[in-house]
Amino acid sequence: MIQNLVIVESPTKAKTIHRFLGKGFKVESSFGHVRDLPKSELGVDVEHGFKPKYVIPRAARKRVNALKKMATDAKKIYFATDEDREGEAISWHLQQIFDIPKEKTARIAFHEITQEAIHDALEHPRMLDVNLVDAQQARRVLDRLVGYELSPFLWRKIARGLSAGRVQSVAVRLIVEREREIQNFVQQEYWSIECVAHKKNDPQIFRIKLHAQDGKTLDKFALTTEESAQKIIKDIDGAKYTVIDVVKKDVKRTPPPPFITSTLQQEANKRLHFSAKQTMMLAQQLYEGIEADEGAGGYITYMRTDSVNLAEKFLQETKSYIKKTYGSTYECNSRRYATKSKLAQEAHEAIRPTSIDRTPDSIRQFLTDQQYKLYDLIWRRALASQMPVARLEATTIDSEAKKQNIPQYIFRASGQVLAFDGFLKVYLVGSEEILLPYVEKGEVIDVDSVEPLQHVTKPPARYSEAGLVRMLEEYGIGRPSTYAPTISTIIDRNYVVREDRRLKPTELAFMVTDLLVAHFPNIVDYAFTAHMEDTLDEVAEGKKEWAPIIRDFYGPFKENLMKKDKEISKKSLIAEETDEVCEKCGKPMVVRMGRYGKFLACSGFPECKNIKSLPGSGDTDGRTDGEQETKEICELCGAPLQKKRGKFGFFWGCTKYPDCTFIKSFGQKKLGIPCPTCSKGEVIQRRSKKGKIYYACSRGKECEFISWTRPEVQNTEKTS
Repeated sequence: MIQNLVIVESPTKAKTIHRFLGKGFKVESSFGHVRDLPKSELGVDVEHGFKPKYVIPRAARKRVNALKKMATDAKKIYFATDEDREGEAISWHLQQIFDIPKEKTARIAFHEITQEAIHDALEHPRMLDVNLVDAQQARRVLDRLVGYELSPFLWRKIARGLSAGRVQSVAVRLIVEREREIQNFVQQEYWSIECVAHKKNDPQIFRIKLHAQDGKTLDKFALTTEESAQKIIKDIDGAKYTVIDVVKKDVKRTPPPPFITSTLQQEANKRLHFSAKQTMMLAQQLYEGIEADEGAGGYITYMRTDSVNLAEKFLQETKSYIKKTYGSTYECNSRRYATKSKLAQEAHEAIRPTSIDRTPDSIRQFLTDQQYKLYDLIWRRALASQMPVARLEATTIDSEAKKQNIPQYIFRASGQVLAFDGFLKVYLVGSEEILLPYVEKGEVIDVDSVEPLQHVTKPPARYSEAGLVRMLEEYGIGRPSTYAPTISTIIDRNYVVREDRRLKPTELAFMVTDLLVAHFPNIVDYAFTAHMEDTLDEVAEGKKEWAPIIRDFYGPFKENLMKKDKEISKKSLIAEETDEVCEKCGKPMVVRMGRYGKFLACSGFPECKNIKSLPGSGDTDGRTDGEQETKEICELCGAPLQKKRGKFGFFWGCTKYPDCTFIKSFGQKKLGIPCPTCSKGEVIQRRSKKGKIYYACSRGKECEFISWTRPEVQNTEKTS
């Protein structure tokens, strides 16, 4: 008989916790969620209180049966899943499946996987928090109703394979609206005047910039033409520059708080160029611990949190570490940050290292390069939060260009010097020294050159993943666990593409967003979506029942959906007539919208299923999307090849399709090496769906040769 059964979600987490428990404990993993709504149907009984219909996915049945048998044999069962809504729901589902007395079960929770935290959790077990479970169920049911009701509407009106979601559609709207700002942006020209100057008998140069005229500060657009700038240059030609004011002041820079989920994703994106999904995957690995570092436990605390609080023990350990490592100059009182988020009750600590003494370099050997970079970022941020403020000395020098019969022109130089680095010693945040010479009021400075500089305003930048997460957080849309999957979803669904590490909406995103804004405004309304999140938080706090919330939303939503389904025709949205004629049946070709953009289709569909790419439309690489013939010929039948677009991008296909199905990757690289298997084709370099390079025969399906390593040229000459 098993004495104590401890169940977690992850096998890695199970192995780490097992190291800290004695022989009386068996630690097992559920491998994530064990029950969910069925994929093949709505799975929500809208007629009877929106009761969800849960099923055990086929892939999880074997594991669930094994856990159920262990639970029957165990004396005590501890649910040790993550302490958030998802983790609470997994434990609740397991309890429901096991169908055993509640007295036999207990819920334990911890924010870090260390020996002390695990044993402390076992000494203070609790019951399952039904309010958290209800909040998770409410979100799951709400998202299912929106997704499974609205997505088929998009299939019927635009194209199959599209999806809509309560959070993802709002994220797409943000990206689309930013793109329209960029498209509608009108550049504006403006000029500035700068001088290269130096103090007499001092070789150090510095720059002064025109700041005011006749006592009035000049704004950015004060000089809009080169003529206006040249007029001032003519005025000050030969002028004497006299210092009229020197202002020095101390500036303090306070360290940023330790990471929460959103700020970690933002900083990892900006500093390390990690995607939100990649950041959370690496953070999960660091939280659960690395198997090679046996006995160490987890490296960081739980990574889905909105709290900036730090444990008192960690504060004291960090204070000692700072004094020991950097000296008493860098010692200060423990700094505690105020949590602004309404969700802070879900997690009680910020993301921090489990031990400040576990420096990045001390564990470097156990981590991959990416794990090391992320851990280093988390460690430095947590350490910096407890170090002194940085002190800078900011200096402003105002000089007047003096000359008879001209207006008063004031030029300004601004600079700063780092007086004490403080927290910047371990976590640099844009501190740049601009050194200025020591000058006194009334002193004359020499000007070496005067430069008129032309500028043009720039449109707002597209969102990076960090920028999008920041906006979602600012609007109160989604929660820490939703940011990364939301971004992944809108990319996978072809609403957005990455371009120069920025998120660019596709034509499909514009069409779907415009449709939703016009006909389902609540679904993509920022305030409405944020209010719904706040309402779900109230469910988590036990202040509201979840079923009435769903009912109040679903009734008007369903009524509007049925109305719009009758009013809106697919033809009015996407079927544009063209002058082209179908070469197969002679009927007109029309422009239609598919999941991957617009294309030409025969108006005789479904009798005639002829389709082809739309000439002249652009792809994300700036190439045209039309069916362009190349000088290359099909290696199977000798017909010309043609550029086509498929699910995974562009490719070359035979013009005799469907009689000949030969294809090859667009822009594939020939190596000049005969195929080692058939000798008839040539080895080409290709890229898999996941972006990994591999090598194959140019004859495609006619030859089975494939290799993950580059073949070498074989020397066929005989040696004497």
